Amino acid sequence: YLKANYPAEYMASVLSSNMNDIKSITFFMGECKRMKLNVLGPDINESYYKFAVNKDNAIRFGMGAIKGVGASAVNAIVSERKKNENYTSIFDLSKRVDLRAANKKAFDSLAAAGAFDCFNSIHRAQYFNDIGDGITFIEKIIKHGGKFQANKNSAQVSLFQNSSDVQISELQVPETKQWDTVEKLAREREVIGIYISGHPLDDFKVEMESFCNANVSMFKLPKDFVGNELTIAGVITDLEHRVSRQGKGWASFTLEDYVDSFEFRIFGEDYLKYKHFLILNNFIHIKTKIVGGWKNKQTGIVGEPRIQYNNFKLLQDVVKSFARKLSIQLNLDDIEEDKIDEIKKLLVKHKGDHNLSFVVYDEKEKMKIDMHTSKHKINISQELLELLDQGKIYYKLN
Repeated sequence: YLKANYPAEYMASVLSSNMNDIKSITFFMGECKRMKLNVLGPDINESYYKFAVNKDNAIRFGMGAIKGVGASAVNAIVSERKKNENYTSIFDLSKRVDLRAANKKAFDSLAAAGAFDCFNSIHRAQYFNDIGDGITFIEKIIKHGGKFQANKNSAQVSLFQNSSDVQISELQVPETKQWDTVEKLAREREVIGIYISGHPLDDFKVEMESFCNANVSMFKLPKDFVGNELTIAGVITDLEHRVSRQGKGWASFTLEDYVDSFEFRIFGEDYLKYKHFLILNNFIHIKTKIVGGWKNKQTGIVGEPRIQYNNFKLLQDVVKSFARKLSIQLNLDDIEEDKIDEIKKLLVKHKGDHNLSFVVYDEKEKMKIDMHTSKHKINISQELLELLDQGKIYYKLN
């Protein structure tokens, strides 16, 4: 009843009940996605200790699920917020919250998790900027806030002076480059345990959808896929190059996709052939085949199925290497002269050797017409695909 009638509140409660189990949180966040419920990252002005539903009916991540942010820190933040309204800046937060409860570790974790992103004037990398004095900007903010609070409470402040008149010199926000997506998400995951604001593979959705037929979770049940060719892609999140007793190199690496993560092992000639792809945080595309295990000649017992590695590619090179045909998908109701002109101009600018086709479909009549052209060839590139996405022109590859 609750799940059907109050889905956001129900799932917030379920997530809160599993706050200490990151695998369960990952599973139930997937369930939220399936139910089309938004789960937003932590926010200093909206989050509580547990998961909660905000005014837009989205689930807001609980600050208690962030490593390094204890109950005392969250209680101090929330109680001050309730008493004197939302925080207007990171400086306002440091001046108001009890810094004995919300210490440097809590501030660091909240910043890395994105809880301060609502303060648009400062991005995450700036909080951790060190100008060479060995002190991060976030440490300076805390000291700045502590000094303000000490001055405010000091006997030096006149009884006739309003507390808002207490002045100390403002800090200058350091200039520094924003973290790239990989760095931002890696820091996020470090303190939360999962990716919240995005996924490192979001830039490769086309490659994942068009050139993969499996996900890494399938390798946990290899007996179910013996004889099958499985093509996967993901990001290397853990890696160790090793040397056997015989002096031969091999490696274990953890590959993570949208569904799961799995630790692979690669030996012998395969290792020598593909080891240059095995770099931490690399995005890779792997073609494999699951083959039967070795048979023991003495006992006749067949071992566990093995992974045969057939090809490795950097994920950013997959379109260039494997794309053969682009198929433009057109809904009959959406076909207009301006849209056709836009598509024509795009394709003319990207001539090449790849095949082109059009699919016109009518959802009402459930009809579809495939139109192939041998006269017009195009160059399927990342640039063209990005322009098609921007123009909301739907397509399929191969």
